[in-house]
Amino acid sequence: MATKATSAFMKPLAVSEELAAVVGKGPLPRSEVVKKLWAYIKKHDLQDAKNKRNINADEALKKVFGGKATVNMFEMTKLVSKHLS
Repeated sequence: MATKATSAFMKPLAVSEELAAVVGKGPLPRSEVVKKLWAYIKKHDLQDAKNKRNINADEALKKVFGGKATVNMFEMTKLVSKHLS
């Protein structure tokens, strides 16, 4: 049986317009949002070559990252959370 944490993690959430431009329209579970976000980052080669933990945002991601040009992956998770409800 699923624990509460797992079901909360898998619960589809509404996706903001800014985030939907990157990962597609919601509702999506948080795990799926993260997976699609990484697919987008890899497809557009946005991972920093020197420091793999950093993401160099393009215009679409800047809207999700609150205007920041570079964020690390831990900060990214926090910023993306603001776009899920």
